[in-house]
This record gives sequence, structure tokens and C-alpha cells, in this order.
Amino acid sequence: MTLPSRPFRLPFTLRSFIARLVLITAGTLLGAAAVVVFLEPFAIAPSGISGIAVIMSITLGTPIGLVILLGNIPIQLYAYRALGGWKTIAWTVYVVVLYSVALEVMKPLFPVAGISDDVLLNALFGGAIGGIGSGLVYRGGATFGGTSTLARIFQDRFGLPLSNTYLYTNLLTVALAGLVLGWAGALYALVTLVIEGAMSDYVLEGPSVIRTAVIITNQPRQVADGIIYELERGVTSWQVTGMYKEEARTLLYVTVSRFQVETLRRIVAAVDPQAFIVIGQGHVAYGYGFKPVKPPALLNPDGGDGNQT
Repeated sequence: MTLPSRPFRLPFTLRSFIARLVLITAGTLLGAAAVVVFLEPFAIAPSGISGIAVIMSITLGTPIGLVILLGNIPIQLYAYRALGGWKTIAWTVYVVVLYSVALEVMKPLFPVAGISDDVLLNALFGGAIGGIGSGLVYRGGATFGGTSTLARIFQDRFGLPLSNTYLYTNLLTVALAGLVLGWAGALYALVTLVIEGAMSDYVLEGPSVIRTAVIITNQPRQVADGIIYELERGVTSWQVTGMYKEEARTLLYVTVSRFQVETLRRIVAAVDPQAFIVIGQGHVAYGYGFKPVKPPALLNPDGGDGNQT
């Protein structure tokens, strides 16, 4: 794919590069530790190529890291051609190599039988630690390669949603684990996947969930004043037309925390009982009153490699 020239490009800074390197390295090592300590000893297959590598390690004795590395070579080579060169895969290639090496280096450092004999605890903690690792890698602008890269290729080439590709590949891995290792292990793998996804989202987006409100009212100034002075939130307005009666109305847009929704409703009801309100859910808001647009570099380094999900 040939990209057109663009008028803006994020500047390179040593600080942002080091921040990305630290995030991605820490996340990769956590992901490897989750597999070595919690998942492989109890025949719990994680998602994607890592899951296939665990299955092959248990049944054939092949090194997990080697299988992951060899499995990613054709995928990353194709991604190099399909997604625009090294700038889209460089960090992911780094993750794949480090992850593969770390899996083999860590194995002698931990007990072969794991640190607990409770399979459910291992599934839970394997998912949690792996999810934290994935979230850090995603925040750094990379992925663990494998099916993550394939999903990006399928989206770019065929328009398939990333979420659908992840779902299908994860289900295939779980089904394969069930057929080869037993269905009890497959069920534990599902637990791991759910926890991993939740923790990854938490690390990537944070705990706060904000609300966006669209208010259509005949008293825009009074409603806006109530929001500004009672909630200390900014308000944006547009002039709109109600198509049923073709009446001119004013649309107000405001972002609030979820704890302010009820107060917002009471403000609008007190000023204009005939107003129309729609409350939507957002993941995060950046700007005054919410998260800073420019957070500390270590938490959100500039840039991305194009494979972030």
C-alpha cells in the first residue's frame, strides 16, 4: 500500500523513544513471564501463535520461543510488503524477537511445575499479568505479532474488523487446545483470554469511563449556564432544525464524568422540562477537567508503529 505524502509528522525525540522502549520491553517480559510461570505448566494455551506454540511444546517438546519466532517470520515479511515497510512493523519485530528469547531464558528461572498447583488461580493470574503486558506493549505502539499482525492485514486488505479476526483466531486456538490437550484446559484458556482482554483494556485506556451528552433545548443559555457553573464543564452549541415540525432548536454538547450524569439531568429538567437528552458512553477524554492532552512521556510516548489495536 502506497501512502500519500502527509503535511504532519510526529517529531522524533530521544525521550519518547526511550519511553516507548521501556514500555514495550516491560510489557514483553511480563507477557513471557505469564506464559512460563502460569500458563504452560498447566497446559493452558494463550491466544494466537503463542497458544499454538504452547500446544506444540506440550505435545511435541518443541521450544515455545522458536515456534513463535519461526511462525512470525512469514507473517512479518508479508506485513512489510502489505502495510507500508519497516515503520509499520519495526517495533513489533522487536517484540517478537525479545518475546521469543525471553520465553526460553525464563524457563530455567522458575519451577517447572509453576508456583501454585491451583489451575484456576494460574489461569486468572496468567491472564492478568499477560493482559498488563499486552496493554503496555499496545501503549508503546506495538503488538505481539502473530494473529495481531494478521488481523491488521485482513482489515487493510479485505475490510474485516479487527475484533472479528481476533475472535475467530482465538476461538480456533481454544478449539485446538480442547482437541489436543483436553476441554478442561480449553475452558481455563477462555478464562485467561477474558481476564487478559479486560486487563489489557484497563492498562490501555485507564479506569475512567466518561459520558457525553447531547441536549436539544429551547433554553440553551440557561441550560449551558447551569452546566458551566454547577458542573464546571464546558459546553458547545449548534443551531439545528427539528425535521418533524421544522422548528429551529439549539443542540448542546457536553462531556461529564459518569458521577455527574444525574446532576446534569436535574439541571436540564429544572430549566427546560421539554428538553431532549441523549447520554452516550466514551472511553476517555483529554483536555481541561479530564486527562491532560500531553501526559508524562513514559505513560504515553508519541507515535505508533501502525499495528496498535
